Amino acid sequence: MAIEFGKELGITTTPIPGLVVWDLPVHGDSRGWFKENWQREKMTRAGLPDFGPVQNNISFNDAVGTTRGIHAEPWDKWVSVATGRIFGAWVDLREGPTFGAVYTTELDPSRAIFVPRGVGNSYQTLEPDTAYTYLVNDHWSSEAPYTFLNLADESAAIAWPIPLDQVEVSAKDRAHPRLADVTPMTPRKILVVGANGQLGRALRAEFAGAAHVEFAARDDVDLGSPDLAEARRWRDYAAVVNAAAYTAVDLAETADGRTDAWLTNVTGVSRLAAVAAAHGVTLVHVSSDYVFDGTLSRPYREDDPVSPLGVYGQTKAAGDAVVSTVPRHYILRTSWVIGDGRNFVRTMQSLAERGVDPSVVGDQIGRLTFADDIARGIRHLLSTAAPSGTYNLTGAGDPASWADVARTVFELTGHDPARITAVSTDEYFSAATTPVAPRPRNSALDLAKIEATGFRAPDWKDALRRYLTGEGG
Repeated sequence: MAIEFGKELGITTTPIPGLVVWDLPVHGDSRGWFKENWQREKMTRAGLPDFGPVQNNISFNDAVGTTRGIHAEPWDKWVSVATGRIFGAWVDLREGPTFGAVYTTELDPSRAIFVPRGVGNSYQTLEPDTAYTYLVNDHWSSEAPYTFLNLADESAAIAWPIPLDQVEVSAKDRAHPRLADVTPMTPRKILVVGANGQLGRALRAEFAGAAHVEFAARDDVDLGSPDLAEARRWRDYAAVVNAAAYTAVDLAETADGRTDAWLTNVTGVSRLAAVAAAHGVTLVHVSSDYVFDGTLSRPYREDDPVSPLGVYGQTKAAGDAVVSTVPRHYILRTSWVIGDGRNFVRTMQSLAERGVDPSVVGDQIGRLTFADDIARGIRHLLSTAAPSGTYNLTGAGDPASWADVARTVFELTGHDPARITAVSTDEYFSAATTPVAPRPRNSALDLAKIEATGFRAPDWKDALRRYLTGEGG
């Protein structure tokens, strides 16, 4: 069968999600032929995932009818034919609604196929001296999870051009299980670092029951360790969510606090970013309104220049810059975070119940953000594969001052909001005897970008009402 010359680079989708056949331009004459078997810039622009190959393998078969498979591996593959021709069969062996879906086609040097992780791969040679080449985005490991299906499985019912009883098949391949006995390939894992903090606890609730999500406290994964790269088999992870941070904004203004803030928010994040970049892992990082100076008269957008006022904000801005270099990343900027445990809302609720009439800052403007909504937003970005980048994620609704929030807490708990006295930031901290971090006066963040992905945060007042009645947070 002659190779078809002069094709345009193009794709054909299949019933198996992510499994895509590619037509490759092959240039030839009486001397032979040439093709670009893998061209990252052209192919990713045309829609191929930028899957980051690290190894190139070649399988040579001298006899017609050599049959191999069905093997599902924990990595993506770019499969093509260097010489000869094959009949290929692919079966989806991943967990999910398409488990067991089958696709077959022939490949020659002018056609290639992208095989996503967990899709079973098999082929049968149709010409002698066939060489089958494939790029993979992980190094082979005996410790990696594999899944197999019998070539003769009745439910897959693959119409092999040459019957299996007439071809060369290894004893190992003949012994693979039928579909009913196959253990599906589980999704790549998600690791939550800092899983015992208020956001970490919200993420535990959001991903409750998801077997592929792991939670690690600081003692389990030390971001400050120079051995972080060896702490896990990182290629097994689709994403790492960094919920660990130094957040003591006032203490960061002290000598020891400054060191600790930079160690956690910059040095540790840098090591995690290096791991993510090296292994194709999506890094999710939570940032802060403190990267801005709060002088704008409108809500801050993601592309506004950062201008942090204090040490904490400086470390968060530096961490954002590092994470932005990771090819697959989400930076979530948020503000005024409320979760379980001690926080501003619980303090105001307690003061109201004890008959205390507090003075509260009235010249800082923003919106409350509840930890469970941040967790929901993180899951949304990951599950929808939203474009990499920075996203603002706070409560929705009209911005308000801390004094306004306190009045709302009093009102929702049945107390007189007039008991709150609004004071300026300078007045509030006038008697402080320890360093006080400068605060941005405007912490309102524009939500249009994340809303364009389909995510909607609740109005902060509605979320506050649910939080106080025990329905959220």
